[in-house]
Amino acid sequence: MAADPLFELLLRMGDNTLILAQRLSQWCGHGPTLEEDIALANIALDLTGHTQLWLGLAGEVEGAGRDADGLAFHRDVWDFRNTLLVEQPNGDFGQTIMRQYLFDAWHVLQLEALRESSNPQVAEIAEKAIKEVSYHQERSSETVIGLGDGTEESHARMQAALDLLLPYVGEFFANDAVDEIMKEAGIAPLPDSLRSAFDEQITPVMQAATLTVPDTDFAHSGGKSGRQHSEHLGHILPQMQWLQRAYPDASW
Repeated sequence: MAADPLFELLLRMGDNTLILAQRLSQWCGHGPTLEEDIALANIALDLTGHTQLWLGLAGEVEGAGRDADGLAFHRDVWDFRNTLLVEQPNGDFGQTIMRQYLFDAWHVLQLEALRESSNPQVAEIAEKAIKEVSYHQERSSETVIGLGDGTEESHARMQAALDLLLPYVGEFFANDAVDEIMKEAGIAPLPDSLRSAFDEQITPVMQAATLTVPDTDFAHSGGKSGRQHSEHLGHILPQMQWLQRAYPDASW
């Protein structure tokens, strides 16, 4: 466990948005339509802004002279605390949208809880972020429904995406020692307390999309508390960090 559990919590929030933003940015210039291309780029920008806030506060809490950029670009793979879901490859457009919706459904619930945090800085960031994330969820849910209840091919692709990605969401609801301390301090909710609301939220969306929710034991786990990541993060970071690594401390 990190020396400061608050620092650990902030890394988890910031690393999730950072890595998902990087994944979404890979669609820039490759979207299936111009509207979707721009929409995904804008969501990536929103998430990057949230990352700046979470990791900026993490740097202040750590007190070691690292700012948001330092934490984003100068840590190695084992120091990241994002969940495995956000690392997953973009795949086809349906897989990207399903990944986004599953993340959004959790993200909204997490931010709603963090708005009531006993830490005023955490509550302030959550208050700012939830306005954009609520829109992300609205858009991704509508797209899941449109594609799931669309053509035979789009339905099949969305079902395949759900079957592939749903097992990863269990990590969002796994408690550990950091979570227990944050709950005790009134800073953040216990992750498993959000699980029933998550299930209630995604069920009508999947029904409207005519998708079958698979039985799963939610076995996948990832970066929480420094657990081993999949190989995907090892591919993402070199792309994201190469400029800062090649030209350390460079300025414009």
